[in-house]
Amino acid sequence: MKKRTKSNSKTTYELKPEQPLTPRQKRDIQTLARMPESSVDTSDIPELPPGAWKNAVRGKWYRPVKKPVSIRLDADVLAWLKSQGTGYQTKVNSLLRQRMLEEIGK
Repeated sequence: MKKRTKSNSKTTYELKPEQPLTPRQKRDIQTLARMPESSVDTSDIPELPPGAWKNAVRGKWYRPVKKPVSIRLDADVLAWLKSQGTGYQTKVNSLLRQRMLEEIGK
């Protein structure tokens, strides 16, 4: 973890995924994981009202990494995809993702 900025008595840290955790960070995480929920002080975090999450959408801002590929499709399949309107590549991705999720059981 690298110290990034300091302003108004607030320090921000930047975690670099390729940088492994230090032994101290691992120890701290293990200590936190062993703590019972009842010992966590949440007095500075207000309780959310019951309806706070009613309109929440999981994965709304998630955008998987796209990789350019070359794929050969049957002409009739490509014609069908293009007849669905613009964005045939997005349609291919959507159909493949749907199938993938079915297979992995999500």
